[in-house]
Parts: sequence; structure tokens; C-alpha cells
Amino acid sequence: MPHYSQRENDAYPSRSELPAQMIERQDPVVYAPDRYAGPLTESQIRSYDENGFLIVENLFSEQELTELQQELARLKDNASQDHPQETISELDSGEMRSVFQVHQLSRIYKKLAADQRLAGIARFLLNDEVYIHQSRVNYKPGFRGKEFYWHSDFETWHTEDGMPRMRALSMSITLTDNYEQNGPLMLIPGSHRQYLVCEGDTPENHHEHSLKKQEYGVPSDNMLSQLVEQSEIVTGTCKAGSVIIFDCNVMHGSNGNITPHPRSNVFFVYNAISNRVEAPFGSQPPRPEHICTRQTIDPLPSGD
Repeated sequence: MPHYSQRENDAYPSRSELPAQMIERQDPVVYAPDRYAGPLTESQIRSYDENGFLIVENLFSEQELTELQQELARLKDNASQDHPQETISELDSGEMRSVFQVHQLSRIYKKLAADQRLAGIARFLLNDEVYIHQSRVNYKPGFRGKEFYWHSDFETWHTEDGMPRMRALSMSITLTDNYEQNGPLMLIPGSHRQYLVCEGDTPENHHEHSLKKQEYGVPSDNMLSQLVEQSEIVTGTCKAGSVIIFDCNVMHGSNGNITPHPRSNVFFVYNAISNRVEAPFGSQPPRPEHICTRQTIDPLPSGD
């Protein structure tokens, strides 16, 4: 097995022996050269640029939402048996937590990932053709759905997957209502402007544990406190059929869900073709294909 080590001249180093610190972002947030020629309004673009996220309400019809919810239930019934590698269970209860690579496992979600209402926004904001770096459904069941601790996705994608720059974004399509009480996405506005270096070496086969409970690649208490003091914490509450678009470096997480109401979303990561993954910038070999697309990097079709 080849040896992987921290790269020289890395713009966004993390882990290894580095102390916790903030590094100013060196990449744009909105890459579009003409903000008046895309699928978002100027107000929406400004909000995304300043805050690092945007919520678009009621993007999908009731009929579309029903189909997506039915597919969510089908995967929950069959994925652990048919696709055990891609299925992640809760650490304590054993209930289904996530299913990865759903844009390959599901015809319906493959079509959804390429939907121009989603992929068109990603192409516009990133000013490039895009591909799916990662996809999954997060179930967060009622009563026992566990938290996702604070993190910047880019820190993991850069360190563990080899994503070179901050030219990617995520879209979380809400398949259930996201209430204040059932563990909705929490975000820190403006945090995408700072890259937080995380402490500690990445263990071998880290993904086998981190997808259940992440303990490496998370910010220190002090760094996180500074971010919150400079801004605030907001929750991504919205009705089913909405979309939360968030920058790859925005600090986010979610609480556990002890209500009877599940909080289920389908999640796509759109990466610019020009930003395709390389060798990891950290000390471990690449994560598996179902977590990080590496072997089949194809731009999504741009037609309707």
C-alpha cells in the first residue's frame, strides 16, 4: 500500500501535528461571472455569498415529493440487504442512519441529481460542469436519530478524499418537514470564509467509524466558540420539498432527534469538473468509491 503524507504547499492543511487555527479562505464562493444570467435572483446570490447557504422553498411539487418519499422508504426496506457496503447504521440502536451512492443505486435519485433545478444552480454558482462527488440519504429516525457533529465538509473532502479547492457545494432536499425540534441542519452564517484546521492524526479506515460518529476532522471547542461569537447559529427549518444549498466550507451540524418525527433528506454534493479529486492531502489512502466518486467522474447532462 502506498504511503500518503501531508502535501507541501497545501493551501488548506489540517490534522497531522498542526495546532487548531483559522486560515482565511483563498477561493471564491460564487464563481459565476455574470450574476444576472443564472437561475437565482441577485438577492439569493448575495445571501448565499454572504452566509454560505441558501434555502429555496417548495422547489418540488406534491407529486414529485411523493415519488421521492416512496423511494426513500424502498431504500430503507432493501438497502441493508441489497447494498450493505453503502448502508450505515446508528452506533447504538442499529437503525438505518444513511445510505450512500444513491445516485447510482436508485434510478429516481439519479434523475433527481441531474435535475436542472438542482444541477443548473450548481453549474451556475461553480461556473463549470459538475459531477456528483458524493450522494446519500440521511434518515435520522424519530426517537433515536443521532446527531451529526459540527464540521466543514471541505476539511474532510480535502484531507481524506483529495478535493483540491473550495469549488463544490451541497444540496439537501428535504423529504420530511424539518422542524426546530427534530434535529434540523444547523449552520453558522459566514463561517465559510474561514478554514478551521483540525487537530489529530486520521486513524486508518477512519470512514468506518466517522460515518456513524465523527471524532476526527472536527473543530476544537475554542475555534468553534470563536466562529459563533463572530456570528450566530441558525437552523435550516423548512417544509418537505425544499432545498438547502450550502457551500462546501460552511460550518454545520445537527442535534439528535428525540421527537416522533423523522427528519429525512436526500443529499447531493456537486463538485466542479475542474476541481476533481486527486490523491488525499492527508496521511491515509482514499476513501471507498461509494463515499467519494473517483473512478467514474462524468459531468452531469446539461439538457432538460
